[in-house]
Amino acid sequence: MKIRWFGHACFLLESQDGTKIITDPFDGSVGYKIPMIEADIVTVSHDHYDHNYVEGIQGDPQVIKFPGECTIGNISINGVSAYHDEVKGAKRGPNIIYTFNIDGIKVCHLGDLGHLLSKTQLEDIGHVDVLLIPVGGTFTLDAEGAAAAVEQFSPKIIIPMHFKTPAVSMPIDPVEKFLEKMGHGEHLGSNIVEITADDLGDQQRIIVLDYED
Repeated sequence: MKIRWFGHACFLLESQDGTKIITDPFDGSVGYKIPMIEADIVTVSHDHYDHNYVEGIQGDPQVIKFPGECTIGNISINGVSAYHDEVKGAKRGPNIIYTFNIDGIKVCHLGDLGHLLSKTQLEDIGHVDVLLIPVGGTFTLDAEGAAAAVEQFSPKIIIPMHFKTPAVSMPIDPVEKFLEKMGHGEHLGSNIVEITADDLGDQQRIIVLDYED
């Protein structure tokens, strides 16, 4: 499986058979360049401009923006209801957490999660191999909250998202605060990583993908 980060919470997840999933596409006001790419599937965690710009994705993708389970091709997807804040959505509304089973690897995209998860939510999500987690604070989990969420999931690979970079002006923290809290992490110097089931070793890894314009 190939994972490419376009900035913010937008990733391309591409399976070995070429199926392409885009998560949380953004519009031009975020600061990142809009991905010019075709996809088979687009998931939307919540209906905010920096996560729901489906019309910017080329092709004729199947759009998923509600909780529940479905299978498209060889990929099974599950959406679990959560919130964009710590007060059950009273500030910023709902949020959907999506899991994808791709090439024998379970990937979890937390969207703009703003709280730690309940036992029921964790059970609905189940085991996670690769966790795509917001770490920037203000609108989502901050470094401390993200570290606590990592403990809840115990994934093999953690990929931070929704953090401050030179391309975005939002009042959010850089990824370094999360790395300091966790005590480890590696910058790849690329916005792409390839992961196979054989890469899921015993040692937990934090992989920071670097934005490329």
